[in-house]
Amino acid sequence: MAGSHYKSKLLEVTEMADTPMTAPRKASWKSSFAKWLGVAPFFLFAIFFILLPSFSLLTGSFFDADGNFTFKNIAELFTNPTIVTAYKLSIEISAVTALGGGIFGFLLAYAITIGGLPKFVRKALITFSGVASNFAGVPLAFAFVATLGRTGFVTALLDVYVFQKYFGIKLYDTGFNLYSFAGLALTYLYFQFPLMVLIMTPALDGLKREWREAAENLGATAFQYWTRVALPILLPPILGTMVLLFGNAFGAYATAYALTGGALPIITIQIGAQIRGDVLHNPNLGYAMAMGMVFIMAISLVGYSWLQKFSERWLR
Repeated sequence: MAGSHYKSKLLEVTEMADTPMTAPRKASWKSSFAKWLGVAPFFLFAIFFILLPSFSLLTGSFFDADGNFTFKNIAELFTNPTIVTAYKLSIEISAVTALGGGIFGFLLAYAITIGGLPKFVRKALITFSGVASNFAGVPLAFAFVATLGRTGFVTALLDVYVFQKYFGIKLYDTGFNLYSFAGLALTYLYFQFPLMVLIMTPALDGLKREWREAAENLGATAFQYWTRVALPILLPPILGTMVLLFGNAFGAYATAYALTGGALPIITIQIGAQIRGDVLHNPNLGYAMAMGMVFIMAISLVGYSWLQKFSERWLR
């Protein structure tokens, strides 16, 4: 009797376990919908302002001005000397500013995290970096013209108190020119190194004190700790951020155009001349050039994401 009663109860429990529970599924569906609803604006933005324009550039690259299908625009990316030079110049200035901004930014990030500077210096530098990393375009170009241009304020001070006083020449007599490759690179560094500071500060904060203590207990010197422990851990985020800086400089347009007025033919200025210009007006060729930029930027983003995986493994 007791055995049959136990079996019946066990059967009821089994049936209840096998019966699908609809209420939790509804709650789970609503929760999942709410989560996706929160990121819907991002996907809409990506579709309408990234994917669709990129698709339009891709399709436009394979047509000429008369609407005929052609590979000529793509071929000119590799055969037209002006376009090849523009890509080369953009890659060079992006690499130089990524390297310079990466080194300078890393040293600043080290100074405010491990270097022992007061906390108010860290707060001030982080605040400045947050503003300066987004300060570009025409305002940045005007700021540098007003300070380091031929009649700029800083130029006048350097001429009076340094160059004319000790060397008998002016700053621009040394060969420096704000409107040249060096001047544009210097301008780009203004928003490059703050971005490095913002990204590398959390990475340096992620170095655990236990790692250094363990190295010291094993007899390692400070130099050995940095070369064999800290730098190998920090190398992926350092390289990844430099790749990000490369892409950041490679896609800059307004700053270069406002500063040089097109005298420095980087690829972004050449694209603008092809799409909107009166002399070099060939929108379809401009679309092909833009797709070349998209390809290079995509490689940069893939490299950055790949390097970030290595840094996340240690800095959790």
